[in-house]
Amino acid sequence: MKFVSWNVNGIRACLKKGFLDYFYMMDADFFCIQETKCQAGQVALPLDGYYQYWNYAEKKGYSGTAVITKHKPLSVRYGVGEKETEPEGRIITLEYDFFYLVNVYTPNSQRDLARLDKRLQWEDEIFGYLKELDCQKPVIYCGDLNVAHQEIDLKNAKANIGNSGFTFEERGKMTRLLSEGFTDTFRHLYPDRTDAYTWWSYMNKVRERNIGWRIDYFIVSDRVREAIVDSGIHSSILGSDHCPIVLEMNERRLAEIHEKEKMKEGNAIK
Repeated sequence: MKFVSWNVNGIRACLKKGFLDYFYMMDADFFCIQETKCQAGQVALPLDGYYQYWNYAEKKGYSGTAVITKHKPLSVRYGVGEKETEPEGRIITLEYDFFYLVNVYTPNSQRDLARLDKRLQWEDEIFGYLKELDCQKPVIYCGDLNVAHQEIDLKNAKANIGNSGFTFEERGKMTRLLSEGFTDTFRHLYPDRTDAYTWWSYMNKVRERNIGWRIDYFIVSDRVREAIVDSGIHSSILGSDHCPIVLEMNERRLAEIHEKEKMKEGNAIK
């Protein structure tokens, strides 16, 4: 089972830069998009055999998320009730038999950290939401999370300490998540891999020199990490200032884990 996540920095612009070529090449079960920057009716993707779910921001040309999938969900939820960011279209949750898929575009705390307090409030809300879902069934959480967790996750770590996306506060929230039942799939498989980034500034030749940050993630509930097959970064794919990331999960193992949990619940009730 294949999952893709990509901050496209404007789906209309990305469509002109090869988005559909990559989409068809990947043939993913789930294709999650962040920063769509469009409104209802502005983009039509005639993709036969796929279900499409879009969460548009109220502000034109801003934020927004989408999920394109081969699999019809049991339920769909937009947002989690967060008052400050709900109108920005930042969250989509799809429920399936064996897991929840949560696609997120996390707010940036801004260059001068003017939005840091709101960002930290967001982190607390999404943490509570993920924990709530995890109590029901495993979670696959993905998107542009706008934080480089450790120094290994960006090129010039020491020069960026305290900057947006690398503050101690933002990193601490990620540490909390990963110590409370969730796994960073890429670091689980590749704990020491360096120069692995998902975002680069548009400044001259920054991407060519690979001066980047790893701020896009697939994070899963700890109890399904044994079902991880691979977690990769497709840094050669252009079309945005971010590149796509990919997660492959063993569907049979997901189903087996789900069945074991159901049996435990049944035995507990008895």
